[in-house]
Parts: sequence; structure tokens; C-alpha cells
Amino acid sequence: MKWRGRARSANIEDRRRGSAGWAPGTKRRRVAQGGAGGIVVIVIVIFGAIALGIDPSEILRSQPDLLRDIGGGQATTTGRPAPDAGEEELVDFVGVVLKETETLWSEVFAQNGIDYSAPTLVLIDSRDRSGCGIADPNTGPFYCPADQNIYLDLGFYEQLRARFGAPGDFAQAYVIAHEVGHHIQNLVGTLGDFNQARQSMRPEEANAYSVRVELQADCYAGIWASYAGRENLLERGDIAEALNAAEQIGDDAIQIRTQGYAVPRTFSHGTSEQRQRWFRRGFEAREVAECDTFEVANP
Repeated sequence: MKWRGRARSANIEDRRRGSAGWAPGTKRRRVAQGGAGGIVVIVIVIFGAIALGIDPSEILRSQPDLLRDIGGGQATTTGRPAPDAGEEELVDFVGVVLKETETLWSEVFAQNGIDYSAPTLVLIDSRDRSGCGIADPNTGPFYCPADQNIYLDLGFYEQLRARFGAPGDFAQAYVIAHEVGHHIQNLVGTLGDFNQARQSMRPEEANAYSVRVELQADCYAGIWASYAGRENLLERGDIAEALNAAEQIGDDAIQIRTQGYAVPRTFSHGTSEQRQRWFRRGFEAREVAECDTFEVANP
């Protein structure tokens, strides 16, 4: 991804310990500078004041109706006393990707006569507070609709590459775009509708509904990838990196990797094939209307 030299988002809140002079709870506001890359995947959360992102093994054991985000929350990162230079480059990269999502979705919302309210991306490296409960780096990045924040531990990037087999900066950019997709769903009411509907659903029904929510976020990530191409940000192999990430974090792929077999009734994010297909659909169609995963019989 050709990201260096582009503007970075002001909506980064750095809560890492020893983070280059930024105190916890303050925003780091810097614009139009460079940096270097890497980024993430994985585990969502959500709905109301409850943090719903959990490890897939926990889903299989006892709580199939809870949601984890796109990579399954299997990270085992631990807090570090202070970020290193490599992490600061990742912060720059994350800031650029977030800024590019802000540009795209501001355009889309403006076309519909609506002002876009961007999420804040909170950098953490230890257990911290969130509007959805405790933000724990061990569960991976997630979006919380209660405070409209995305929570991210930079240490997960290595997990994405080494543990999930999804290297490449655009594989990681896809993850942030997916989390921003959940923010779009929150703004337009999709997450609220799901939170209300799932109260009266059996676990398997809630899981099936959750799959549609997640695949729509993948489709929105594909729309952003198409925008990145329009802005001449894509390099050879970028889309292949994103599609590989979608494959590696499919529910079936994660379960087979962790336990040797898949249990479809517990799927809450979609299979590898579904995730790739909906990302590709957003990338090729470039239209939000094409991401309506709720109107198709078999998403």
C-alpha cells in the first residue's frame, strides 16, 4: 500500500504506557506526515454496555451467541513497558489508513446529505476501560458502539502474520476497514437493530444474524479497498493480501486450525469463502446498496 507522505487521522487516542509523551486519554493530533506499515485483524465486541468480543474457543464451549471480530481473538500479546521505533511506524500507518476511511465515508455520507462522524481509534497495550467494558489486548482489536471507539493493541500485528498466516500491510489495513465498517453499521442503526433482535433469538439464530452483520462489514471494507485503488494507493498484491486474510480468519478456517473440525452452528463471522466473496463484492460493486447481506437468502 502506498501510504507514506499522506495525511494521518487526528482521531487517534494513544493510551500505551510510555507512549512518547502522550498521556493516557489524550489524542495525538498530527497531520500530513509520513510513517511505516503494518496493521491488524480480529475480534469484535459489541452491543450495549457489554463487551461481546471473545475467544472462539469460549464461543464453542459455552457462549455461541457472543460475537468475536474478524480474527477470532486468539492473540496472546502482553503489555510492553514502552513502544519501540517499529511501533511508532505502525502508529503512523494506522493513522493514514484511518484517515483514508474518513475521507471515503465522509464522501458517501455527504452524497446522502448526512455529516459523517468518524470513530476514534484507541491504542492500548494493557487492560483499559471502554464503553463496552474492559478493553483487553488479549482479545484483539474491536469496535465498541457505546463510545464509538476502535480499540487496538499494536502487538497483535505479529500475531496476524505469524499465527494467522496473513502477512502484508493491506491484509492489516483490511482489518481496520472492517472495524470502521462496524462503525458505519452503528451510525445507520444496523448494530442497534441486531442488539434488540438477538434478545429474543436462540443462540444459533443470533449466530446466523451475526454472520450477516460481519459479512456486511467485510463488504464495506471492500468498498474502501476500491476507493484506495481510485486514490492510487494500491500496489501489486494488495487485494490478494486482503483476500488471504479473509480466508485465514473465516470461522471454518479458525475452528479447523484450533480444534481440527468446524461446527457451522457456532459460526458468527462467516466462512472463508463467504468473507472473501463479500469483500470482493464490495470491491467490485463500489456501492453500499450492494452490501445488503440481510436481503439475500444465503449470504
